[in-house]
Amino acid sequence: MMGVSILVAGGKGQLGRSLASVAGADVDIVGAGSAELDVTDADSVDSAVENLVLRAQEAGRRPAVINAAAYTAVDRAETERARAFAVNALGPSLLATACVRHGVPLVHVSTDYVFAGDGDRPYEPGDVCAPRTVYGKSKLAGERSVLAICAEAWVVRTAWLYAPSANSFLDTMVRLEREKQTLSVVDDQRGSPTLAVDLAEGLLELARRVAQGEGPRERVLHCTGAGATTWYGFARAIFEELGADPERIRPCTTWEFPRPAPRPAYSVLSNDAWRAAGLPSMAPWRAALQRCLPRQRSMEVA
Repeated sequence: MMGVSILVAGGKGQLGRSLASVAGADVDIVGAGSAELDVTDADSVDSAVENLVLRAQEAGRRPAVINAAAYTAVDRAETERARAFAVNALGPSLLATACVRHGVPLVHVSTDYVFAGDGDRPYEPGDVCAPRTVYGKSKLAGERSVLAICAEAWVVRTAWLYAPSANSFLDTMVRLEREKQTLSVVDDQRGSPTLAVDLAEGLLELARRVAQGEGPRERVLHCTGAGATTWYGFARAIFEELGADPERIRPCTTWEFPRPAPRPAYSVLSNDAWRAAGLPSMAPWRAALQRCLPRQRSMEVA
């Protein structure tokens, strides 16, 4: 199989760095952060995709784009609607347009927030979308633009993404375990913790396939860690893996911690279509956590 050159919009973020870290010798990653690629500027986007094509041609590779750029400040989006829609809706549409112009397939990363979050079974890709937040509405608008503009585009929704890095839920829990004797964590929001490097490996495999003209028939897919828990359950698991007493964590309700943007009560996504497409199965979320914690600890020591 011919190698691929992949432009990663949002290349300096949590997922973008994970994509670079797991890329094999057959994958040339061009990680572009906001300083190198302004996804809200048509000229910047077109130039980046054009340069990707030239780079791929020179190396005898096939090009593809992964859009991991996003405005993810869920609460702030409620008062920064224009910015959220610029990055999450306009940006993807500009990328899709440039990909069509230069004949490059696109993989666009989206979120569980496109759903209402009041379900009682894992959401399928074709289920009705009814976002309740500005963030979710902006991401849904981006999905629809990408699919309408670019026939060679795929949307991959994920949820509860984390990595061994600063400002992740994992990092926060590790820090609070040291700093606090007891803490309260929400127990009425349910989802699937997703390790960023596991998602990255799946996205790279999808990008390889679409670059070779072998993309899945289904153009909207879900990819999250296998299984589900609550934030409280996730926090307890982190404490247990650290060798700390999980009873130090108290379950609480979302109502006790009001936020500007409502959080989905149920964010579990079905990976069935992902597996049916022959893409890599995701590890159980607890097993992924066990692999991730040594890396988190090594970062703290460093």
